[in-house]
Amino acid sequence: MLTGERIEKIDPRIEAYGTVDELITSLGVSKVFSKPLLSEFIHKIQQHLFMIAAELATPIHHFEEKNDLLKGIKRTTSEDVIELETIADELTDQLPPIKNFVIPGGTKSAAFIHQSRTICRRAERHIIRFMNLEEVNPEILRYINRLSDLLFVFSRFANVKLGEGDQIISRHGVTNQKHDSP
Repeated sequence: MLTGERIEKIDPRIEAYGTVDELITSLGVSKVFSKPLLSEFIHKIQQHLFMIAAELATPIHHFEEKNDLLKGIKRTTSEDVIELETIADELTDQLPPIKNFVIPGGTKSAAFIHQSRTICRRAERHIIRFMNLEEVNPEILRYINRLSDLLFVFSRFANVKLGEGDQIISRHGVTNQKHDSP
């Protein structure tokens, strides 16, 4: 932990920030296979996730005490959450609506982004578990929740705009839906 305190590897705090670290790494793979627009968004998200991991690794009272070790850590705010929502809305407006489930896959970019999305959901569950034990900045949970939604949009964008379209599953079976740009 940043403050020098020692805790067990199975501590919920470590599960929370360790899973965020796993998400950062998974997004790195996604970024390698993504086109510049998504790659730039992903890189910025990775940077913010490093701050979230540092924030999760530090008991909240250390931030309230204005600890010098924590000066470089930008705490997650509602503005960060709004930024994710804005990006998601802008990209979603460029995609056709869906009424059924999307099967993860398609382009390499989309497949790896879907994998990152599921890791993000796992991070969310670990953060909730940790929040049940200790006080945590609630904006972190909101950010992670909105991020998983944004990653779904990223995967659709990679498939629809850069690949063969979404693979949709419905009661009628599986179909590939390639859409023209609006």
